[in-house]
Amino acid sequence: MATILVADDSVAELQIFQQALQSTGHSIVTVLDGEAAEEKIKSEKIDLVILDVIMPKKNGFQVCRDIKGNDLYKKIPVIMVTSKDQESDKFWGMKQGADEYLTKPFKPEDLRKTVKKYI
Repeated sequence: MATILVADDSVAELQIFQQALQSTGHSIVTVLDGEAAEEKIKSEKIDLVILDVIMPKKNGFQVCRDIKGNDLYKKIPVIMVTSKDQESDKFWGMKQGADEYLTKPFKPEDLRKTVKKYI
């Protein structure tokens, strides 16, 4: 069983992620901002990170860049998920090192397929 960290500033969105991922059998850890995401990555064994782009304290792009720029964590797959569907947003997400970029609203099965590619 893997541990998936989901960072989103919306409690409702976090519940959607949990419902979509509960059937995978993995442990789901949730946080409400980018700084909390980085703290969890440092304090727990995280196997996959799902990041919203727009969050308080540190946005998803910043967190992704910090993860991928750190030798201890750079192998952790990062999936960026956001309502921003501009090509430039996808470009910047991938430029920061994201492994995937999904747009909200997403179908639960699409999220599960994407997660399955990495864990």
